[in-house]
Amino acid sequence: MKRITICDRTPIPPFDEPARDLRILNKPLWLMQHDLLKRYCKSTHEVKSLADVEKLPLSSDEELFVYKDNLYFNAELLDEFVAKARATKHACQIAFEAEDVDSSKKGDASIVAHAIHLQSGIQRRGNAYVADMYYFPAGQREEPQPLVIDTQAGEMGYYNIPGYMGDKSNNLTYQIPIRAFLSIENWVHILLANVPMGVFSWGRVQDELMNKARLRDFRHWVKEDWSALWAKLRLSLTAFGERINPFEERWRNHFLACKQLVKVGKNCSIDPTAIIHGPTVIGDNVYIGPGTVIANSLIGNNVNIMQGSQIMLSVVSDRCFLPFNAGLFMTTLMENTMVAQNSTLQLCVVGRNTFIGANNCFTDFNLRGEPIRTLHNGKLEQVRLPVLGSAVGHSCKMGSGFIVYPGRMIGSNSVIIFDHDDTLIRKNVPVTSHEVDELTGEPRRTVYYWPRVYDPAQHDTPSASDESESNGAVAPDAFRLASVKSPTNHASVTLGG
Repeated sequence: MKRITICDRTPIPPFDEPARDLRILNKPLWLMQHDLLKRYCKSTHEVKSLADVEKLPLSSDEELFVYKDNLYFNAELLDEFVAKARATKHACQIAFEAEDVDSSKKGDASIVAHAIHLQSGIQRRGNAYVADMYYFPAGQREEPQPLVIDTQAGEMGYYNIPGYMGDKSNNLTYQIPIRAFLSIENWVHILLANVPMGVFSWGRVQDELMNKARLRDFRHWVKEDWSALWAKLRLSLTAFGERINPFEERWRNHFLACKQLVKVGKNCSIDPTAIIHGPTVIGDNVYIGPGTVIANSLIGNNVNIMQGSQIMLSVVSDRCFLPFNAGLFMTTLMENTMVAQNSTLQLCVVGRNTFIGANNCFTDFNLRGEPIRTLHNGKLEQVRLPVLGSAVGHSCKMGSGFIVYPGRMIGSNSVIIFDHDDTLIRKNVPVTSHEVDELTGEPRRTVYYWPRVYDPAQHDTPSASDESESNGAVAPDAFRLASVKSPTNHASVTLGG
């Protein structure tokens, strides 16, 4: 089979690179596509459009697999499409079932919920959504017909939440496919490909396995249950053996930490107090410090994760560094990036060679209850997700103390330095007194309501509405100072939490 790639060089903000060059599951998209297709295709050719395929000097006895290079798909989807397309012996175009209000058809859950927003590469045609992936049998160049593929999506949620944050079931849920497919045209799709359709999909596969071959349903077992039985036995016996083995690593004392679910590369150093739950893949030359928690994630090669860091449902690419107490939840870091101590990133995408300083918080929830929007093709559009973080481009440097609202983008090659007179100490604060209070024996201290120095002789007494607070309580009359007010354009601000 010959592989024909339809090139799409549209840059994806804030990275300013086409989708094919951005990392998905710690690989450039073009390399991921190549690795998946090498089982089927021995040669490749690039074109600008589907019409250009007819102009190529191709052998009449050669099968063709044609696809756009901004598409993300996994092995399960590729195998299903190729097998079904070959069985038809006709030219085929990939398609997915569309929703229909009149007949109460919900359509393919993963495509309808996550794939059709913020993009134009998956278009509705009749009762189906079609995309730029094609199969042509040997000797045929007829018009391709839609071939509907079921992504086998299932609803999964990571945790229960208060009702005011999620849907009516009080869950933050996603439609997780076993056969993943996306047209990557926005940074949100990078997040979806890495997390709900990437590492979270690994968890969905294991969840499906454990739901089959249940002993209580033995009388009703079907072929799939018998096939799953041996995989479940192997997983259970491996976990039990590691738990009773005194020479096994201490962190493997949990069922979800067994070697069937947590794959560890060569030359890794993992502290015995770390907690690692699968499905997780850890690369070569990785250091994981004391008290670290990693769950259902992908860790690349040459990564350092220091003590107390938390990584859940995330992708940490090659050569990344997380100092102590860094937190990632459903977040993707591209290669050679650093997230410093006490910074928290939730549902974010960070480009390569980027530094995120200490004590930054990327919020993911709109406190006003309004839909989260992000910039797409020059316009603000709804992302159709209840929570979403932000995107930081390549080669950025971000200082400490920032709070980033949901759906924002920080463009590549940006340096952002915190600069606010009310909370930033710009200069040395001198020693101003060596006197000691005779009653308390304590040194007489200079009191600052930063950046102002308190002077009792001035008797600053602001109105009640302007009273400043100290440690959560109203300051005594002798220490009250007028607070500094900054105008806020409420029309342009989205509150994050």
